[in-house]
Amino acid sequence: MNENPPRVGLVSLGCSKALVDSERIITQLRAEGYALSESYEGADLVIVNTCGFIDAAVEESLATIGEALEDNGRVIVTGCLGGKDDGRTVREAHPEVLAVTGPHAYREVMQAVHEHLPPQHDPFVDLVPPQGIKLTPRHYAYVKISEGCNHRCSFCIIPQLRGDLDSRPVGEVMSEAENLVNAGVRELLVVSQDTSAYGVDTRYKLDFWGGRPMKTRFRELVEAMGSLDAWVRLHYVYPYPHVDEILPLMAEGKVLPYLDVPFQHASPAVLKRMKRPAHAQNNLERIRAWRAICPELTLRSTFIVGFPGETDDDFEQLLAFLEEAEIDRAGCFTYSPVAGAPANDLPDPVPEEIKQERWNEFMELQARISRNKLARKVGRRMTVLVDEVDEDGAVTRSAADAPDVDGNVFVDGLTTVAPGDFVEVEITAAGDHDLWGRPA
Repeated sequence: MNENPPRVGLVSLGCSKALVDSERIITQLRAEGYALSESYEGADLVIVNTCGFIDAAVEESLATIGEALEDNGRVIVTGCLGGKDDGRTVREAHPEVLAVTGPHAYREVMQAVHEHLPPQHDPFVDLVPPQGIKLTPRHYAYVKISEGCNHRCSFCIIPQLRGDLDSRPVGEVMSEAENLVNAGVRELLVVSQDTSAYGVDTRYKLDFWGGRPMKTRFRELVEAMGSLDAWVRLHYVYPYPHVDEILPLMAEGKVLPYLDVPFQHASPAVLKRMKRPAHAQNNLERIRAWRAICPELTLRSTFIVGFPGETDDDFEQLLAFLEEAEIDRAGCFTYSPVAGAPANDLPDPVPEEIKQERWNEFMELQARISRNKLARKVGRRMTVLVDEVDEDGAVTRSAADAPDVDGNVFVDGLTTVAPGDFVEVEITAAGDHDLWGRPA
């Protein structure tokens, strides 16, 4: 084996779906004998996986490309910003980049790497473990089940960047998940642009996993993942009626009682302008039905305030929905225009100061809801997953907490464990977003 292989640096920006793209690129690089560099200066070439969803993400991506060019000089750009307007935005800002590709363009990225930094030997399969190379901690991993989206929400350009829904074969997804669990992953986080639409584009095509037939469909996928020895957490689930079918699996403990549902708003008028495939009242009824089946269900969601035309009454409807639905975890964003999004042309923009006022009021209400719900957990015992350990104790997460976006359970004095361990704890205190506990 070459002791001085060509070295590639990679910067991954944006969402967890982009992170999965980066992991696939890194896996292929390692399979072909490339080494990875943790610095611009130590790399022979740098790949920047960009985000282009909102203006702030575009600015961050362009700035990162600029930093890589300044510190290294040899840069390949991929990802959502690279796919925007055929890469013109990137090339106009940084004409010296070596190549520009769009999202999930693994082959094109590797072709560009081969052109500008040829491999020095043939691939060795044993350089790469069966689960591939991951950028997350060893005990959890994201599993991307599809690309693209069939919806045409007026504020979103994801279909322009990533195309229509394109579901992976269920056998391929399950083999990846199984390899991850066999390698020690304790939590699988299922991601896509529209997780509950999985398989619609293939008409639920029949595939095989472990020698048995399976349909490429949401219900079958979730049930199969629930048979693996790991937590399974579902993100970006639209509240379609067939989602009801997986609540019994949650109640039975086969998958985590956790749903990340991007409601975005509650006012019918705003949802109509957003072109969202949902209705607030139906959502409330569905939430009640879900909790009747699985009382332990944790709901995470995201919302937008200040969308064009949003009135005071629209905003009050949103707050009322939030309080009645008792959303456990909620993120909120003030609306900002996205180049190429139809919402840019809507009338009656909301002034920035009103957007900020509404954001503040939303977050204050959500903090109160979260604080009250977490307070009910004091005195209870629960299983937590260890993320970090130091001399003072452990940082863990419960079934209600996704990494990076939700809260933590802090366990002082718990030092004889390692990341990836499951531990029983008793909850002793609660805050706005986090819990504290002791070993049970």
